[in-house]
Amino acid sequence: MLGKTYERENCSAARALEQVGERWSLLIIRDALFRGRRRFAEFQASLGLASNVLAARLDAFVAAGLMERCTYSGHEDHYEYLLTDKGLDLAPVVIALAAWGDRWAAPNGAPILYRHHGCGGEVDHVLVCADCGQTVPARAIEAQPGPGSQAKRE
Repeated sequence: MLGKTYERENCSAARALEQVGERWSLLIIRDALFRGRRRFAEFQASLGLASNVLAARLDAFVAAGLMERCTYSGHEDHYEYLLTDKGLDLAPVVIALAAWGDRWAAPNGAPILYRHHGCGGEVDHVLVCADCGQTVPARAIEAQPGPGSQAKRE
């Protein structure tokens, strides 16, 4: 069985999966990002997942710094779960995953469109070269050791 951590992997994608790679995780984040969900009952009604699973995911998000738990309505046991900057930074991940799903798993077209509040234009996630500004297809990308690579230190 696959574990929950990837100690042997020196890879930022693997580390990210430790925090958001479990079933339901990105759907909870999606609902917080784009559907305005903040409360336990809202997430549960929207997604229909078991309360113990939802509680575990929200607790893990708080522990990882993706969300913060805040009381509301003066009750000590009523919480809202608000995305932190770290959690908000997952928006491009959700949009990129949805774009892949729109292309490969949505035979009737995109079920959700992500639009810019300012002008109403559709938001897309594309790979762009930081130096020349060109859009780069996946086949034209190579992975090289970065500053945190163990390969460089060996």
